[in-house]
Amino acid sequence: MNILFRLFQTAAFGAALLAAPAYASPGAAACPATLQHTFPRLQDEKPQSLCQYSGKVVLIVNTASFCGFTGQYKGLEELYSRYKGQGLVVLGFPSNDFSQETGSNQQIAEFCENTFGVKFPMFAKTSVKGPEASPLFRQLAQLSGTAPRWNFHKYLLGRDGKLVDQYSSLTAPDSKGLLRAVEQQLAVAAPR
Repeated sequence: MNILFRLFQTAAFGAALLAAPAYASPGAAACPATLQHTFPRLQDEKPQSLCQYSGKVVLIVNTASFCGFTGQYKGLEELYSRYKGQGLVVLGFPSNDFSQETGSNQQIAEFCENTFGVKFPMFAKTSVKGPEASPLFRQLAQLSGTAPRWNFHKYLLGRDGKLVDQYSSLTAPDSKGLLRAVEQQLAVAAPR
């Protein structure tokens, strides 16, 4: 009888565990809606959830290899290197929507690394405007009221995943306004 009681307890405990909500570690932020997207990584096309950047200040940029603004890769990498230890991440999304990104994902990855030493996360080529835009860029356009009008358009998200501002291609990564906004967001405590 004692064995039957223990089996019942074990089965009841297991059922309770299955019914319980998933445990989140203390301090882990829930994934905000703006980051609830998955994209293939540029280098190897392995799916990556953007939720891994929850609690960080995120700068999302549509990029291209053959554009007058392509030199911004250098500034974006410098911005990332300077602030990543404080919680900034730059996310690059190559796009051929403006007919200036014709290579394969592997060619784009090699170009970014070999030409500009890009180390910030980059994702597979995607559409960023119009009806073919990825759900992330449709969401950013809706939140900001502005879809990318050209390559190197930037969207800044706070640690809570909310849109802080958007910046045109003309805004360089080292512009005073963008740096001030990044620093202000980095000063905000990560959500718990």
